[in-house]
Amino acid sequence: MSSYTNSAALYERAKLVMPGGNTRTTVYMEPHPIYAERGQGCRMWDVDGNLYYDCINNFTSMIHGYNHPAVTAAVTAQLPLGSAFGAPTLSEIELAELLVERLPSVDQIRFANSGTEGVMMAIKAARAFTGRPKIVKIEGAYHGSYDYSEVSLDSSPSNWGDMPASTAYAKGTPKGVLDDVLVVPFNDTEALQAVFKAHGDEIAGVLIDPMPNRAGLIPARRDYLEAAVEVAHGAGALVIFDEVISFRLGYEGAQGLWNIRPDLTVLGKIIGGGFPVGAVAGRADVMAVFDPSRGKPALPHGGTFTANPVTMLAGLASMKALTRESFAHLDKIGDLLRAGINGAMEKHGVTGMCVGLGSLFKVHFTSNPVTDYRSVYPGARERKMLDIFHKGCLRRGILAASYGLFALSTTMTEEDAGNILAAIDDTLAEVAERA
Repeated sequence: MSSYTNSAALYERAKLVMPGGNTRTTVYMEPHPIYAERGQGCRMWDVDGNLYYDCINNFTSMIHGYNHPAVTAAVTAQLPLGSAFGAPTLSEIELAELLVERLPSVDQIRFANSGTEGVMMAIKAARAFTGRPKIVKIEGAYHGSYDYSEVSLDSSPSNWGDMPASTAYAKGTPKGVLDDVLVVPFNDTEALQAVFKAHGDEIAGVLIDPMPNRAGLIPARRDYLEAAVEVAHGAGALVIFDEVISFRLGYEGAQGLWNIRPDLTVLGKIIGGGFPVGAVAGRADVMAVFDPSRGKPALPHGGTFTANPVTMLAGLASMKALTRESFAHLDKIGDLLRAGINGAMEKHGVTGMCVGLGSLFKVHFTSNPVTDYRSVYPGARERKMLDIFHKGCLRRGILAASYGLFALSTTMTEEDAGNILAAIDDTLAEVAERA
């Protein structure tokens, strides 16, 4: 039986100086979080000495796991030279060049410090470029901690309506924010066409994650994305892809897999090599709203730690190591685990399914076809099953998100995948017994 004595003690200390002992809602769990001490490759040790396969990788950002030699070398070489300056450095140009080369839709890029900031700047850029106030977003899709992108993030049967209503995620959200966000179901072309027909001349852009985690982690249909581009451009609006997570699906991101070219792309997570990062990228004419070379730009943008050389060099090293062969390996072990988990669910008589693509998968405990946010909205029994599953995985040395999301790393071998699957198999047997 694993011991969590030190984690429990640290949580008691944390509660004295942080609200609820927490500074990041996503890592909170009852009765207390597991406190990390160190990581190496695809493994993490907590402060009690428990060893885990890390299958969340800091919520998808650590695609090479921990202590990748090239990343570590790049960072340790830079630190004695300075970690951040009130001036640009060569490193930001080099990372920008690599990303522009990988994304056919991108002419130029601008860095930020988080995916949230990247989404924020993309929405503001769409407004600055079009002169319009409203955005369209997918019900249940997560795009970071920004009022406009949080609308209808966790709507429920009590308030979601026939056509998704714009509902507040945080108390105190101004009504004006809700008025300027139009919410549609995922993969529903008719709903998207209807909202543009009703509000097209007010819409600055449509914000889409090609495989939204909180809305089920199923891929967008290609015909849906093609329709989104067609209807948005027909109304003079922009298409914004949030690839903060989905950029880990392929060498050219999700847009490369679907062969879709959005007007703006938001990046983050893996492009920082384990350090805080975000970016907005896109067509040169749209990105020109940030250009300060002719006086005050349409959209001024700064940030004290934006494009700091430590992040830029870590990201550059990480992205250079992320080859086409890396993605083929991630696809292989991802397919192995998805198939194995679905087989284990069937073996143990557990109602549910495992979905996803590439290095990402998600476990759902539902008999419904997984189509969108509403199809996977959990009832009391499903929430209980997910809690048993999450904590059972932890006890068996598997660290995943509490809501069933797994993210693999390039350092995982097929043997590691087999060990992970064996632990999940045992956990599903526990779910079948206790749920």
